[in-house]
Amino acid sequence: MKKKFSGLAIAQHAVLAAMCLIALFPIYWMVNSSFKNESEIFTSSLIPLKPIFSNYTYAFEQMPIVRMMFNSFGVASLLTLSQLATGLLAAYALVRWRFRGQGFIFALLSLTWLIPFQAVMIPNYVLVNQLGFNESLIGIVLPFAVSTFAILSLYQSFNSFPRVLIEAACIDGQSDFGILTRLILPNIKSTVASLGIILFINGWNEYLWPMLITKKMENAPLQIGLRMFVNSDTNMWGSMMAATAVSCLPILLIYLVLRRQIVDSFVRFGIK
Repeated sequence: MKKKFSGLAIAQHAVLAAMCLIALFPIYWMVNSSFKNESEIFTSSLIPLKPIFSNYTYAFEQMPIVRMMFNSFGVASLLTLSQLATGLLAAYALVRWRFRGQGFIFALLSLTWLIPFQAVMIPNYVLVNQLGFNESLIGIVLPFAVSTFAILSLYQSFNSFPRVLIEAACIDGQSDFGILTRLILPNIKSTVASLGIILFINGWNEYLWPMLITKKMENAPLQIGLRMFVNSDTNMWGSMMAATAVSCLPILLIYLVLRRQIVDSFVRFGIK
């Protein structure tokens, strides 16, 4: 039995190692291609034969990477804060009070989660354009200030919170805002933190909507700047790989610092 278990464990670890290699290989290929010249970019060599650094210098010369990186961080942070704030208030209202049409509102929220953003993209663009929020972070954040995913995720956590404690706090004279901030949030802070990490990653990777709203490089997130390397007559794949490698550094650093929380967040909401 011990030998069988040992053999099974070895096979499981071998499968996990193979899956890790498959997941990491695109990242290695990106970094590897960023040091190749144009004549070598399409070769299958795993190591650059003549490494060059001109792709990185050209990328920094052609696009304001640092400015766009701050734009991406600002967009992701604002999206995370706004979606957490609206999600907390909406989930608390659905759990705290019983009112007519509550089930319909919950069903409507669940239904909006199934509607693809492309279906409402044009009306949102017209509205943001009429409000004059083009070329601004507000125009990028405003249509995504409310997240159905955040509301439903927090609703599950709020719904499992003992109502006896909430009623006891009401008897003690606590306001609804006090119950939310002093009683409920300290007990579900791990859930809120996990949800915030997922929302931040989603905001960082947002591409389609910022591409419609922003036209100027200095106002756009970092992901939008990458398309300039493939819009010209001659695609500059080496420079695009270099800019992409730089754009991955902030989120990679965040992952290294919060890797345990990020893994726990995906496990937590994956099970839900």
